[in-house]
Amino acid sequence: METQYKNIHQELIDLCRKGNREAQFQLYKLYYKPMYSVSLRIVNEEAEAEDIMQEAFLKAFRKIDTYKGEVSFGAWLKKIVINRSLDHLKKKRVRFEEVSERTLKLSDDNENVGEVNVESIKKAIRSLPDGYRTVLSLFLIEGYDHEEIGQILGISNSASRTQLSRAKSKLRELLKGKEIFSFN
Repeated sequence: METQYKNIHQELIDLCRKGNREAQFQLYKLYYKPMYSVSLRIVNEEAEAEDIMQEAFLKAFRKIDTYKGEVSFGAWLKKIVINRSLDHLKKKRVRFEEVSERTLKLSDDNENVGEVNVESIKKAIRSLPDGYRTVLSLFLIEGYDHEEIGQILGISNSASRTQLSRAKSKLRELLKGKEIFSFN
């Protein structure tokens, strides 16, 4: 028997189950920024991420009775946002499993990128191809393992590992020459 998760916002969740609009707005205010960030990291388009987040909240409020409390409300909502974001990419016909070898020069040498400022890293991640960026975000930022990523994207564990490896290589390539040297 699974343990019920103790939500700090359980009162709001219960009111949302009753259709209380004010409670829905309160939950929205609590979660919209992190959910927007999750979507933006996957779809890489601000307007699209905003739309996806709105759709995800609408779906969550319509389906709130399916939330059983086995995980936090935030984790449950995050899964909806991720699935909506991935659906958006699939509509754009992104292929996660196959990425042309010609689009990426794989480097076997273990070069260190050095210190790079956060904005350079964010910009480089945003410029990655959708498949790379998605796997990289799900693995490094969202904390999913390769088995979970494979299930989410409908690819094998090895394809997830390959995409992550290629994403990291491409990221290193994009960040070369962007080092910021500090003089202590």
